[in-house]
Amino acid sequence: MEVCFPMRSLLFVPGHNLKLINSALKSEADVLLIDLEDSVQPKSNKQVARDNIVDLISEGKLKRYPIFPRVNDRESGELLKDITQLTIGGINGFLYPKAKTGEDIYFFDKLLETIEYEKGYEVGRFKIIALIETASAVLHAEEICKASKRVIAVAFGNEDYITDIQGINDETASTIFTARSLIAMAARSQGVIPIDTVHIKVHDLEDLENNLKTAKKLGFEGMLVLHPKELDLVHKYYSPTNEEFEAAQEMVKAFEESEKRGEGVAIVNGRFVGPPLVKNAFHILRKHQRIVDK
Repeated sequence: MEVCFPMRSLLFVPGHNLKLINSALKSEADVLLIDLEDSVQPKSNKQVARDNIVDLISEGKLKRYPIFPRVNDRESGELLKDITQLTIGGINGFLYPKAKTGEDIYFFDKLLETIEYEKGYEVGRFKIIALIETASAVLHAEEICKASKRVIAVAFGNEDYITDIQGINDETASTIFTARSLIAMAARSQGVIPIDTVHIKVHDLEDLENNLKTAKKLGFEGMLVLHPKELDLVHKYYSPTNEEFEAAQEMVKAFEESEKRGEGVAIVNGRFVGPPLVKNAFHILRKHQRIVDK
């Protein structure tokens, strides 16, 4: 499914904390993930968070951003309250936590479908970003990606994953390399956007940059973000450079001209350019356009 907005940065903000929400609203994040789950404590604050989102939407304060609240999981007793109240205009979809298999996503899909039908929305109106944060979810990542047509992205939850496998994450991030690779491959195999895990050392921008370099090489297209100060680096690594954009334009133009001449490949700067490279060039051009249109 083609996404019409950039997803380089998905900024978390606790839904019950209006001070932090107002700070996030001054940021250049691509997507806001307004949390109803882990960061919203005690339990009584979950209703405060829902009410805050509804009020902010009615006041027009969230209209700059695609909004994906992180709902509570299916065993929490809060999920139905979350989506009953928040399947409203101004909400693009939901970040669904603790999915273990595709069955969890199928369940959530059908729950949304029932509410959409009852409220008179087009079925499929609300999209899903699935949060992969368990060993089971990593092993079932492809199944999760194709469990519903609503799934536009999958995001890696590193901290919960490490806890689940009873592992230890170190500065080399070697423990999560395999999980990252599997998630990125599963997402790309199904035309879904892979989003990398949060960087918890928010003041260590050098370490953030090292993580971004690795994640981009693995095929990730964006990142879960905890603090606005991380956004500049995240956007730098997940935006096409001017050189990449210009090279992509040149490549597409040369290939289209070669096709008109009945040739299978073009030569750009002494390099053969065939369909795989052209396909990648189109990806770059689409990313660039989504950022320009933001």
